[in-house]
Amino acid sequence: MKNYGTIIIGAGVVGASIAYHLTARGYKDILIIDRAAQQGTGSTGAATGGARAQFETDINIRLSNYSIDFFRNWEFDCGYEAVGYLFFATTDEQMNYLLRTSMRQAELGVDVRSIGTDEIRRRVPILNCDDMVGGTFCQTDGYINPMAVMRGFTEASVNAGAELKFDTPAISIAKSGDRVIGVLTANGIIEADNVVIASGAVARELASTAGIDLPVEPLRRQIVWARADEPLPDGLPMVIDIGTGFHFRAARDFRADKEIADSIRRENKEVMFAYPDPDELPSVRTDFDDNFLDKVYKRASHRSQFLFRTVPVREKCRAGLYENTPDHHAILGGCEVEGLYFACGFSGHGVMHSPATGLSLAEIILDGRSSSIDVSSLNISRFRDDELIHESAFI
Repeated sequence: MKNYGTIIIGAGVVGASIAYHLTARGYKDILIIDRAAQQGTGSTGAATGGARAQFETDINIRLSNYSIDFFRNWEFDCGYEAVGYLFFATTDEQMNYLLRTSMRQAELGVDVRSIGTDEIRRRVPILNCDDMVGGTFCQTDGYINPMAVMRGFTEASVNAGAELKFDTPAISIAKSGDRVIGVLTANGIIEADNVVIASGAVARELASTAGIDLPVEPLRRQIVWARADEPLPDGLPMVIDIGTGFHFRAARDFRADKEIADSIRRENKEVMFAYPDPDELPSVRTDFDDNFLDKVYKRASHRSQFLFRTVPVREKCRAGLYENTPDHHAILGGCEVEGLYFACGFSGHGVMHSPATGLSLAEIILDGRSSSIDVSSLNISRFRDDELIHESAFI
């Protein structure tokens, strides 16, 4: 088989972004491989497409700033909608957290501001605000179409010379001493100078074949898709309870054809809502559990009778995998095996941070370091050196 400069394992939005940013630099000796028969059947296809800069840590804010700006200005239509993210608090402690983090966000260029309950009621009239003390709002937060982002990255990189192979599961990383020499696949060894593991929630097992303990753990996250009798409020933002993680927004069907997707948008009666279920145990399950409906609707009954009265659209309820790390931050960069790189562990933020991830990995591979965004804090060595990153609110 041909010897490649770089093999990217995983053809989802992250792997596609890395290929896109490499080819944008004129580097074309790239092969993307994926075990699936087609793109978008993994976490990218299950993602809800949120994009926000309201994070606690500097690194996540910087990754978001670059990525949201990319989505806003990309010549490819990725479906970016600046509907805003509204976080609300029900205790003074939660509100102080939002105020403290929003101050840092503003210092880093995020257009975020604190809001009172009167404005929350005005923006989201279907909410029960009686127990709220306030919140924060950023208009440039919103969502994008994960499948469109993936296709845009892929089409551009393939047109520039990158290759893409499906039905090619990676079995192990091939090494010579402490250096990568390729990937053993079900179809044989493919030689390469560099290998990037961007295979999401199943990356740990593959990394172990190179002798690397990659602390990435899969966790099922479920989403309820429901239909209301009346239209949702116009301009409804993503609404998040900072205390429980319960959140909801208008539904967008990224997998439907354009006519159906546009019809859902115009009618504006379909909604997605969820929360991080503390009873969920690590697994690779992607089935939707009907018991989750009861849990979510129990939370909706207090927060919004409008949501509580919606009817689940069972065939559109779904589950996908988060790829969690111990500190809920991504792992980006190389390791002690020369030529082996990681882009995984995004803990639910892979789609929204995919432009910044692709840029950073391209710079690390080609230049030896990421100069546009300093992602050194996301290196795998932080787990060995006890330099974990702290973020209180994980959603």
